[in-house]
Amino acid sequence: MPSTSNPVSAVTDFLIKSQVQYLATIGLDDKPKVRPFQFMLEEGGRLHFCTSNQKPVFKEMQEHPYVEFCASGADFSWLRLSGKAVFSKDLGLKARILEASPLVKSIYKAADNPAFEIFYVDEAVATSADFSGNPPMTFRL
Repeated sequence: MPSTSNPVSAVTDFLIKSQVQYLATIGLDDKPKVRPFQFMLEEGGRLHFCTSNQKPVFKEMQEHPYVEFCASGADFSWLRLSGKAVFSKDLGLKARILEASPLVKSIYKAADNPAFEIFYVDEAVATSADFSGNPPMTFRL
């Protein structure tokens, strides 16, 4: 990550540049599940994502809220982001996410879509590393 003076900004920049992150959860069968996800936005130091409450991943996070994301950079750097998924019903934030992501807007259409769920990572810890031989850097966000 290029800047450590503001870890939230550095993590946000990394997530935006990586385009796709991979989310790991504990499945309802108590086995690990990993799937592609996409970072939506940062607000108030919180990193926000979204999903549908019709998907297994939503039910998994309800049962086991601790998750981990992994993203990689073009220079063989990577970032792991772990913490607790906390869901929000904030319609204003949902509207901002819809405006920020044409893909999400094409799926959910409106902030009040009953299937549209947003969450942020609470108790967030980010670890960045690469193949430079330098030790990983860890930040509490």
